[in-house]
Amino acid sequence: MTPNISTLVRAFLLALAPGFGGVASADINVKVFEFTQLNGWQEEDHQSALWVFLKTCSDMKPKDWRSLCALAVNQKNPKLFFELFFRPVFISNNDPGLFTGYFEPELNGSRTPTSRFRYPVYKLPPNVPKDRPWFTRREIETKGILANRELEIAWVDDPVELFFLQIQGSGRVRLPDGDVIRLGYGGYNGQRYKSIGAELVRRGIYKSHEVSAQVIQNWVKRNPISGRELLRHSPGFVFFREIFNLPVFDGPVGAMNRSLTTLRSLAVDPKFVPLGAPVWLEKQGKQPLRRLMIAQDTGSAIKGPQRGDVFVGTGGAAGRVAGRFKDAGRMFVLMPIQRAYTAVLEPNR
Repeated sequence: MTPNISTLVRAFLLALAPGFGGVASADINVKVFEFTQLNGWQEEDHQSALWVFLKTCSDMKPKDWRSLCALAVNQKNPKLFFELFFRPVFISNNDPGLFTGYFEPELNGSRTPTSRFRYPVYKLPPNVPKDRPWFTRREIETKGILANRELEIAWVDDPVELFFLQIQGSGRVRLPDGDVIRLGYGGYNGQRYKSIGAELVRRGIYKSHEVSAQVIQNWVKRNPISGRELLRHSPGFVFFREIFNLPVFDGPVGAMNRSLTTLRSLAVDPKFVPLGAPVWLEKQGKQPLRRLMIAQDTGSAIKGPQRGDVFVGTGGAAGRVAGRFKDAGRMFVLMPIQRAYTAVLEPNR
């Protein structure tokens, strides 16, 4: 609920506290809640969440966050730590909450092209502009724009899985000798993402409740010619970078340049949620999830204060789980106390 504090206290807090940053919309609603209002908070494994918080909090630049990060190192009661120094903040622009899942795909591939491995994974070309759209997916794939420029990191055997690798933004390529190439997000062509699932619904091929990542993959593979054309409906194209010295059991590297943790790392819109912040998630659906996550990643389709993408792991099994995540819910950003109340007083500051 909105805190009931006097004008004097409001002014005092406003003078002391930094803004929570990034939010530019005039339609933002912000409320501070109590921890007792969070469904499932008492039963949470706060220690596991604290460990994940510590992986990236030292990279947060504001002084209040860095101070709390230093305090977190030797905490013996993680639940009390969060309750003493943070407040749950609900940020909304009146759009309904939407929570999906993503994973780290593993594709079969090679360092060199062969008759089997003939679909290239590209690194970012140096001439891609940052301030305007570049060539579309269709132009890149049909006009040879990237050919003969030594931009290939690897070649894989499945163009459909390569497309979904781009949607996930990171992954692994397993080579014939058993070695693994780790791929991280390297950039994109500046073209906006268009939903392939929504296009299948628009064409009358499926109803909205029938669409999942697995359904889309199966349809494209059953219809290779029209399927490739369907994938080109989305003009966005993602490039990768090779990540070295990353232990095989560690998750992919997220937006904070640290490995992600299964069912603890959350991709968010950094315009509303500071990267590194704890986030209490209450996801509904057939696989409900109530958990303290850490905002450690971003995504081109993750837009808005109540939009989150849960990292669910690596490989095919994780991919099937991620494909079933598409649910309503709500999330709360755990902010340092002064920052939380400033967000209420001046949500656009």
